Amino acid sequence: MNRKRAVILNTAIIFGFFAVFFRLVDLMVINHSMFLERAKAQHMTSTEIQVKRGYIFDRRGREFAVNLELESFYCHPEETAIDVKRLKKLSKILSMKPNVVKARFNPDKKFQWINRKLTPETAQKVRKLELAGCGFVPEAKRVYPKGKLASHIIGAVGLDNQALEGIELKYNKYLGASGGKAFFSRDASGRMLSSGMTLESKGNNVILTIDEGLQYIVERELDKAMLRTRARAASAIMMDPMTGEIFALANRPTYDPNMIGRASKHRIRNRVITDIYEPGSTFKAIIAAAALEERLFTLHTRFDCTEGSIVVGGKTIHDSHKQDEIISFKEVIQKSSNVGSVMIGLKLGKERIYSYVKRFGFGFKTGIDLPGEVSGWIRKPEDWSGVSIGAISIGQEIAATPLQILRAYAAIANGGYLVKPHIMSGITDPYGELLVSFQDTEKEKIISARTAMLLRKTLKTVVEEGGTAPDAAIDGNKVAGKTGTAQVIDPKTKRYSRDRFNSSFVGFVPADNPKFALIVVIYEPKGKTFGGLVAGPVFKDIAEQALSYMDVPLDYAPDRNLLLVSQ
Repeated sequence: MNRKRAVILNTAIIFGFFAVFFRLVDLMVINHSMFLERAKAQHMTSTEIQVKRGYIFDRRGREFAVNLELESFYCHPEETAIDVKRLKKLSKILSMKPNVVKARFNPDKKFQWINRKLTPETAQKVRKLELAGCGFVPEAKRVYPKGKLASHIIGAVGLDNQALEGIELKYNKYLGASGGKAFFSRDASGRMLSSGMTLESKGNNVILTIDEGLQYIVERELDKAMLRTRARAASAIMMDPMTGEIFALANRPTYDPNMIGRASKHRIRNRVITDIYEPGSTFKAIIAAAALEERLFTLHTRFDCTEGSIVVGGKTIHDSHKQDEIISFKEVIQKSSNVGSVMIGLKLGKERIYSYVKRFGFGFKTGIDLPGEVSGWIRKPEDWSGVSIGAISIGQEIAATPLQILRAYAAIANGGYLVKPHIMSGITDPYGELLVSFQDTEKEKIISARTAMLLRKTLKTVVEEGGTAPDAAIDGNKVAGKTGTAQVIDPKTKRYSRDRFNSSFVGFVPADNPKFALIVVIYEPKGKTFGGLVAGPVFKDIAEQALSYMDVPLDYAPDRNLLLVSQ
C-alpha cells in the first residue's frame, strides 16, 4: 500500500514538474514576446512626441530652418490634485486662463498635455510648483532663424510639426521623421514611477538653390518699393535662365513663419505662383518671337502707327503715346506700341498665336517644386471674340503668373530653351550623404537661336534712349527687358479700371551673357503707373546689387561722370 502511494506521489510530483517546465517554456520561449508586450502595457504607457525635422539650407549651406529642443508639460490627471492657489499660479506662469488649465486636469484621461514647448524660463517656474503626477518631456520646436526672409519659399509647420506651407510641405516626406515617443513607468496600482525616456529619429536635410544674399537684396528693394508706390502688393523672382535655378523669390505683404498662426491668408499666399494677372506689354515679346520665328518680318520692317489707334473687331485699341513717324519692328517693342503689336498679331493669325503661346508654356504649370502653383489660362481660338486677337497681342485676355512670364524671357535669354524652374538642389541624410539631387530633364527647344538673338537685340533697346524703361538701365552692364502696364478688371463693373494697374518689368543681365533673369511686379501702385517708371527702377536697384554680389564683370567701362551725378 505504501509502495502504491509512493508511486502515485512520485507520479504527481513528476507531472507537476513537467507542467511547471512546459509553462516556463511557454512563458520564456514560445509566447515570450506576447507576455513581454502585455507586461509593458501594464507597467508602461507612452505618448507620441515631435522629433527633429531635417534642416533647410540655402545653396551656400546657411540655415533657414532648424530645431530647438524645448520641454512640454504634461500630467496624469488621475494622480494630480491641484488646489485653487496653485492653479492660479500655474495659469499665470503659462499665460492661460484658469478654467482652461483646470479643464486639462480631466480625471477621465490617463495622460494630458498641459502646455507644449515651453521656454526654459517658463519650465523652471512650473517645476518649482512641484505638482504631483506632472512632468516634462523634451520636444523639438521648428525655428526659422532668418524670420521673414524667404518665408514664401521655406514655408512653416504647426505646433505638432505638421507641414503647412512651402518647402516644409513640398518635401515633408524627406524632412519629417517618425518614431518619437515618451515612455512612462507605472507600478501595479497604475501610479507613475518615472518618465522621460524617449526614442528619437531625425529627418533628412534639404539644400535649396536660393542664395541668402540675393534673397535679402530682393526683399529689401521690394520693401522700399512698397513704401514708395503705396502698392497693394509686390512680387519678384530671380532665376538662372540657363538652368531654371531660383536664386530668390519674394512677395509683399509677407509673414514670419515662426508665428504663422497670426498671419492672414493674404500674407501667406505665394502670389508669384498662385496669382494670375494679365501681363500687358511684357507679353508683346512672345508675339514678336512668334513673328520672327515664322519669318514674317525683319527687325527693320516698317509699321505706320501714326494714327495712334487701330480698330479690331469693332473695338478701338489706342497707343499710350502716339507715334510721330513710321517705326520699325524693333521700335514697336522698344516703344511698346499697342498699334504695332496688333498689326503683328493680325499678320500671325489666331492659330499661330495660340500655338506659340502654348509653346512658351502659358496655360500650363511650370512644375516648380512649391505647393499651390496654378496654370493660368488662354482660351482656345474657336472661343475668341472678334477683338481677342488684338487684345492678346497686347497682353490682355490671357492670365499668367509672374513665374510663367519670367520663364518665357529665360528662353529668350538662353537661346530658345524652355527650362524647368526649381528650388531644391539636393537632399541629404542626417549624416550628409546625398540622397536626391535635382535631375535636369532634356530642355525643350521652343524657338531658334536666331530668333532668340534678334529678340535680345531688340529688348536691349527698351532701356536705351527712346525706350520705355531708361530707368532700368545699368551703367556698365547691358540690360535686355520689357515693361508692362496692365489695366486691372474692376470687380464691380467687370470692365477695365481707369485708375488701377499692375506695373511690371522683366529682363535679364548681362544681356548677351545672362547670369540671371528677373521679374518685378508691383500690384496697383498709387501715383505713377507705367511699368518703366514703377517697376523699372526696382529692377535696376536689385540687378546692380546682385551683379556686384555675384562678382559679375562689367560689359563696358561705365560713365564715371554719370556715376558721380548719381551719387
